[in-house]
Amino acid sequence: MSLITTLAKLEAVDTGRAQPLATVRHRHLSTHPLVLVLLTTAGEAGAPLGALVGTDRDEPRLLFVPQPRDRDLRFAFLAELADVVLPYIDAYAEDVEAAERNETDPETGKRVKVEVELCADAPQLIVPGRAGIDLVRLLGRSMRFRRTAEQDPEAPHPAPPRVPLLGRWFTHYGERARVPGSSLLVALTDVLSRHWATGQSTLEDQHLGALLAWIDPPEGESGAEAALRAELLRDAQGQLVCPPAGPATDPAFDNKLLAPAIERYDRARTAFAAAEDGIEADDRLGELTAAERHIRELVASRTRPTWDAVWRGLDLLRALPEGPRAAERWTRDRWSFTGHRDRILAGEPPQPRRDDAVTAANKLATREREQARLEAQEALDDSLVMAGRRLAGEAFAGEVTDVVMAYGEGKRPSPRPLVTVRTDDAPHLGERVKVYRSLGGKPQAAEFVGYEGDGAAGVLGEDAPSGPGGTLVVLRVLDKMGRGKEPEPGSVPEKGDRLCFTLFEHEQRGGAKLPDPEDTPWTHGGPPVQADALPRPDAVTEEDIL
Repeated sequence: MSLITTLAKLEAVDTGRAQPLATVRHRHLSTHPLVLVLLTTAGEAGAPLGALVGTDRDEPRLLFVPQPRDRDLRFAFLAELADVVLPYIDAYAEDVEAAERNETDPETGKRVKVEVELCADAPQLIVPGRAGIDLVRLLGRSMRFRRTAEQDPEAPHPAPPRVPLLGRWFTHYGERARVPGSSLLVALTDVLSRHWATGQSTLEDQHLGALLAWIDPPEGESGAEAALRAELLRDAQGQLVCPPAGPATDPAFDNKLLAPAIERYDRARTAFAAAEDGIEADDRLGELTAAERHIRELVASRTRPTWDAVWRGLDLLRALPEGPRAAERWTRDRWSFTGHRDRILAGEPPQPRRDDAVTAANKLATREREQARLEAQEALDDSLVMAGRRLAGEAFAGEVTDVVMAYGEGKRPSPRPLVTVRTDDAPHLGERVKVYRSLGGKPQAAEFVGYEGDGAAGVLGEDAPSGPGGTLVVLRVLDKMGRGKEPEPGSVPEKGDRLCFTLFEHEQRGGAKLPDPEDTPWTHGGPPVQADALPRPDAVTEEDIL
């Protein structure tokens, strides 16, 4: 936790209201996201109980399972869920635009630009909390390998035709959610807590009702009081007024309401199956229908408050302007969505249960690179985030007090102007440390030369001289000045400019290229060595036998 976040939390406790951690929205929000509020059965992971899903806040679609332990009913629920989610995804898969991408020419081995299709937009799924992302990933793993009746007529409990396809999409979205900065699958509590600091712990921020109570408390009430009421207030039946945001349910709801309702449904279904004549069957069918309707009402009572809270949180986020570099990260999400669409259309098999060594290493490297890129872009987009980096000594801002033109040594001298910046920050500068500033959206590098105090340049390695007027930092500009002998206009800071330099790079470099899976040794998951490729042992001679 940064110092600026700690200060914001302390101020939230003092004022009774959440404090902003950002001045812009660092995540992309789709115009028509698909909100997904899922419930599961207690004690059985991955057994769905119900869901409220849709893109219209006033007309959500309610899905429920009257008996979650019944495999057929569970598959029927997943088929209904696929009927809602897959058309939403397919609508974005058809609208494409032309784009260029660098690919390796198989004949020459060189990188060339090719024109490919890129989806103009991508579908976005919103879940209430982080546990919802875990459930989406779990459902994807449980569905994508299911065999349908067309694929295997003898398979026990065959899945409906579109269920495996939904599993593949859920798996892709769950994997993409692990990439920092991705917005394909978003946990609302994580996004809200990224933009506001509350007076409670990070774990308590996962309660959507309590988090919203801190950010937007009722009139005349503090955030702490409203959050406490959201967590603990119960009605006359002993049920939480603000139920958990799923997928887990409150034990009081499970024991007092849900368990008796499911037991009633089981008795009604058994009686309907044992009915001997038409009149008795009609009566039993009425009891079964009433039992189903009761479970439906119970599921609706637990999901509708969360549904309304999700849309309320989206309204709060939409009030913030989108960060300039959020669109760039969303473009990478569009590439990810387009790539998975193409793999499905090409008839490729589902994602494997375990990644091979090369794929796992590539995923890890991608996440590390995207995490560093996200932190840099958020700081460049947001002055409040940059303030935290300045307090940590990772950036500094100040006014240019002097610019001296200088040239590098070599056959063709290039401009290397010396820029003196007066700053009140305390950056962690060392000998020949590079710093960066944004110039036309591109990073311009400079090199730390030394400190200047009382008109005399400081010696490298000395501590920064302190004084009431701030610290004078001398930098040597290294690039982005054109190829001529004289710098291009606007490429060199001028006296009086207010600039901000960072000690972290703005663009992340890619790591070393890993070998292809077929070239990976067997110790790292590569193909096994063929028997005929092994060296043959020496022939047995008389000396080998005693």
